[in-house]
Amino acid sequence: MKGLNFRWAILLLAILLALPTFVHDTFVLRVITEGIMWIGLAVAFDVIAGYTGYLNFGHGAFFGLGAYTVAILMMRGNWPFALALPAGGVVAAIAAFIAGLPTLRLKGPYFAIATWALARAIQQLALMMDITGGPDGMRLPALLNPQFFYYLMFGVVAVTFTLLWYLLERAPFGLKLKAIREDDLGAKALGLNPTKLKMQSFVLSSIPTGILGGIYAYWITFIDPASTLGDMISDQALVMVVFGGMGTLLGPVIGAIVIFSFKTLFWAYLSDYQVLYLIILGALIALSVVFMPNGLWGTYLGKRATRRKEKESTGEYIDLRVAQKEGE
Repeated sequence: MKGLNFRWAILLLAILLALPTFVHDTFVLRVITEGIMWIGLAVAFDVIAGYTGYLNFGHGAFFGLGAYTVAILMMRGNWPFALALPAGGVVAAIAAFIAGLPTLRLKGPYFAIATWALARAIQQLALMMDITGGPDGMRLPALLNPQFFYYLMFGVVAVTFTLLWYLLERAPFGLKLKAIREDDLGAKALGLNPTKLKMQSFVLSSIPTGILGGIYAYWITFIDPASTLGDMISDQALVMVVFGGMGTLLGPVIGAIVIFSFKTLFWAYLSDYQVLYLIILGALIALSVVFMPNGLWGTYLGKRATRRKEKESTGEYIDLRVAQKEGE
């Protein structure tokens, strides 16, 4: 099974790498690039929300900080994009560390409210400061190369997913985060440091978010506080993660693909019915929470685990393993 999954992963990687060669429509490639960006944002959001159990409504602040860092360094400091982009991730990480010192001591809704307030404070600062262009925003030089941004966005998301897959699913770090998510005091009794682990996950979540924000700024060529520091980034990432399945890596990917595809198709054909979009989206989330509280992927994993236990209890699973070995 592992070999089969590996072959499917290689095939998918080859298709995604070759995609710009076959997609000649710039608009279609642009939509796919944005979809990949949302996958990265959802996966990064799930580090602190799904694995650690802390809903971060300030996730969009790190995206905006990365965007503004790249824009300011390129336009005010004449930095090349190659140097400004990693600086966006560094600034987001520093901001997450500073913000995490007081907020990560809070729990549940208090943490969510604190991070929401943080995002609002950063947005107000961007509106008032001259270096950010205030409410008028900032304009960056245009680079008319959609293939470049596709590969850059894809590369960052692929590296992020691979790194998080190792840290959260293969290394002890992921088990430690799940331990403090399930029982903070119990994890502390076992010798873990919940505050330190939560800070690490918070910073880890912010770095790819800031880098994606920096790519977005250069790609879109215009940013303002409303588009990069508003509620949309955090809210939509939360919806994608909840719908796909919190606390899993594939769940946010599936949720991002489904929600972004729905949004794109709706705005392409029914853009005059904005209220209807919100109603349908809200209904989908409500139904998901009620009937699939673990999301699409989480529900599938739960059913698969139940079937496996049933087979083990009846001896069917053991018989299948024996038959498989005899066949080999």
